[in-house]
Amino acid sequence: MVQKQVLAPRMIQSMEILQLPILALEERIEQEMEENPVLEMREQDPDLPTDEADYDAPEAPDSPTDEERELVIDESTDNEDDFERLLKMDEEWPDHFEEHTRPSRNRIAEEAERRHDAMANMAARPQSLQDYLHEQLGWFNLDRNLRAMADRIIYNLDPNGYLQSSLEDLIGPDATEDDLALAKQALAVIHRLDPPGVAARDLRECLLLQLTPGMPCYEQLQTLISSHLEDLEHNRLPVIAKRTGYSIEVIQETIGELRKLNPKPGARFNETFVPTVTPDVFVEPAEGGGYNVRLEDGRTPHLFISPYYRRLLASGKANEETREFIKRKFNSAQWLIDSIQQRRNTLTRVAQAIVDHQTEFLTRGPEFIEPLKMQQIADKVGVHVTTVSRAVDDKWIQTPRGIFPLKRFFCGGTVGADGEEVAWDTVRLKLQEIVDHEDKQRPFSDEDLVKELAKHGITVARRTVTKYRKAMDIPSSRQRRDWTATGSRKKSTKPSGDGAKKGGK
Repeated sequence: MVQKQVLAPRMIQSMEILQLPILALEERIEQEMEENPVLEMREQDPDLPTDEADYDAPEAPDSPTDEERELVIDESTDNEDDFERLLKMDEEWPDHFEEHTRPSRNRIAEEAERRHDAMANMAARPQSLQDYLHEQLGWFNLDRNLRAMADRIIYNLDPNGYLQSSLEDLIGPDATEDDLALAKQALAVIHRLDPPGVAARDLRECLLLQLTPGMPCYEQLQTLISSHLEDLEHNRLPVIAKRTGYSIEVIQETIGELRKLNPKPGARFNETFVPTVTPDVFVEPAEGGGYNVRLEDGRTPHLFISPYYRRLLASGKANEETREFIKRKFNSAQWLIDSIQQRRNTLTRVAQAIVDHQTEFLTRGPEFIEPLKMQQIADKVGVHVTTVSRAVDDKWIQTPRGIFPLKRFFCGGTVGADGEEVAWDTVRLKLQEIVDHEDKQRPFSDEDLVKELAKHGITVARRTVTKYRKAMDIPSSRQRRDWTATGSRKKSTKPSGDGAKKGGK
């Protein structure tokens, strides 16, 4: 006999609601409001404190009674007793709520106007790289087949503007020589479009496409890009000078012009797609020291079950089919309300436990972050570790130090000389500090960096230092020394960070 755990629909919904960030939760509530007629809501004034916003609010239907709070919906039963008890609550509501809860033409008109305003103020979709290129194709008198092939190439460009697929793969295995010739012709047309370098197959082609006769160091740029990109990456200027006959001064001048080229011509079209971050949790200093958290739910509508539909059912005017339909909607509404409340409670407890653990980070700065695992928070809050994972997933927290993803506060560490754990973030910050203050004529090797970290009470292996140095884009000691000697920039001779080695990917 095999035993397995079966999650009830209500539990699944609770986990889904917990995982939603604040903006997604608002969308989910709006969707439920459209699909469930028994749900009602009251918008809270975000400029007022919660207690002030509720001061003049009626006790019902906005505030559920004790009976509603105790209502537990068990899908294993027919819920008839609970449902009948819910219907009897109708007698507790004053008559003046009838006007508040009954749909009206004014309310419908107001809702339509609100949606219209929201659509009118919605930001237009930014122009994509594909849109920009298609617009330019209209300047050329292309026949239908050539235009179709150009469109196919444009739609296969990656976000940086590169054509990662070969033309043979793009046109398919059954293509003829004429099809390949058409593809090459279409690619040549796209290479004439703006931004320069678009639709290149690799970094070398991308940079060469951006060269124009008459620009400074034109011939030298052609030579260095065509034959010496790898030498440039490793700052082997004497090697380039020996093979080309150029002086070091000419090579350095050419490198200066090379840096003006763009290794990722399509990247600027992606900059406008940075999503807006809305914090779910806010951290505020507590009066007696430490920090308190509060959730950003002031703009989240307060949901309750409509007394209008309870009146409808209590009147006996609804037939059996309608009655069963509304009963299901009642249950669904109560599940949603309970799930939202559970999300609020769980997220508050988890966030508070995280903030309590990372007080030094908030007070003194990122270098004082403490090692923290999700299991520690789960044990402290008394929930499963997967619940903590869902609670912090895609959630952001506003702190006195700035806005951070909640997952930012979870990090591993190493044991320091005093036996205390040191977070890896602290190791990285200290490593950067040591490199910034080293003797530029005699930079530290990775073995030296291990010894310098040990002086600050941080014990790590040399391979760990090498790993973090590369991840932080810190060059080797030889490269740092050579660049100091030749006057090149500190971190990289690549045209724009990482393009030279990765081919613009």
